[in-house]
Amino acid sequence: MVRTVPDSVVIRDVTAYTATPDGPRWLASRDVVVTDGVITAIGPGAGAGLDLPGTAGGHLIPGFVNTHTHLQQSVLRGAGEGLPLLEWLHCVGEFTVAATPEQTYLAALAGGLEVLRSGVTTVVEHMWPNPSEAVHDAALRALGELGIRVVFGRGIADRADPTRKWGMDPRLVQPLPDVLAHLAELDARLADSRITTALAVPNPRCLTPDGMAAVREFADATGKTISIHLLETDTDEDMCRLHAARSAVDYLDAGGLLGPRTLAVHCVRVNAHDREILAARGVCVSYNPLSNMRLGSGVAPIPEMLTAGIGVGLGVDGAASNDTQDMLLALRMGAYLQRAHHRRADLLPFADMLHLATRGAATALGAPAGPAGIAVGDRADLTLIRFDRDFACLPVHDPGATLLTTASPRVVDTVWVDGEAVIRDGRSTRIDERDLVRRLNGMR
Repeated sequence: MVRTVPDSVVIRDVTAYTATPDGPRWLASRDVVVTDGVITAIGPGAGAGLDLPGTAGGHLIPGFVNTHTHLQQSVLRGAGEGLPLLEWLHCVGEFTVAATPEQTYLAALAGGLEVLRSGVTTVVEHMWPNPSEAVHDAALRALGELGIRVVFGRGIADRADPTRKWGMDPRLVQPLPDVLAHLAELDARLADSRITTALAVPNPRCLTPDGMAAVREFADATGKTISIHLLETDTDEDMCRLHAARSAVDYLDAGGLLGPRTLAVHCVRVNAHDREILAARGVCVSYNPLSNMRLGSGVAPIPEMLTAGIGVGLGVDGAASNDTQDMLLALRMGAYLQRAHHRRADLLPFADMLHLATRGAATALGAPAGPAGIAVGDRADLTLIRFDRDFACLPVHDPGATLLTTASPRVVDTVWVDGEAVIRDGRSTRIDERDLVRRLNGMR
């Protein structure tokens, strides 16, 4: 007798990157059974007798977690090319001030679809502060339509400065109580969705000591992630020493902003003292290699952070500082940049990079830490890779090495979030892609 299970799928006869007592391994000829959005069985023939929708063949990996991006910038590809960070920020900032809900909706839809098509199932969106609730609603509407899992960072700052060296553009600064009230309203509205909210701080210079205290109190009370750009260049350090007479990390630490739910983004210029503080406070770091390369910011000391015990995740950053939302490219360049910098080919192999790209910053996002492999009991956020979609990946001698060195979004076949296939055959199952292309072309 054939059994059926509602809201479930079987992914049949795949080579799955599976958690084992000896660590994650590629295991061939596995069925992966998903019941109500959770993986309930993995093994040869595990789906036998189950008359369920699904797919067969290919290589199955956990969905990527993109720990940092600005999807609103997805309509600004190539903006400020060749400009250093502060000048680039002025260029992009003017768009942020003038952005309409329609522009924001299309940008989030395009950028979100791009991350999905590169195997991402969770994205940490870092919105800049903005007094317009309509702009936030537009981004949330797009992300909800895509079906991706989102940690939605609502921008917050309380120090205004037209130069943006010791503060935020005054046109984007709101009273903190208004921002926190908006977050509470969003939480109530998003309670049954795949979107949770976070606090997105532009950088250490944008919060006063009172502002840091308010953000920390709210984050502690609500269990929220605090995402903050930190030491992308020397500006944070220079300005904090000039105005607060202490380093950027010490300024945040004194303000109570560093903790296990803090996600520090970039950290290119952290020194040994900074790493010691970040590790002691349980802070995680988001590594954004392509953005750091494009803007000439430098090379984040990732091996040193990992040695210090700091959890490190992988991010693509905004599409105006990276120009793509391709997580597979970030995976590759994240390894290659460190190898070139340290002159060592044995740094950050596939297993290490996949851990960064899936579980590296899990604790900062309120998720359990653990190995990167697929396991029973995990929620079914999964990506199916078919290397035969791109002859540049063939023949496959080592699936992990092929993913790291040659894979592109062309090989991403299916992406499941909560067991729902939101990408199938490389295309969105929820969005009219032709209509999106037409609307994006109309923005020229």
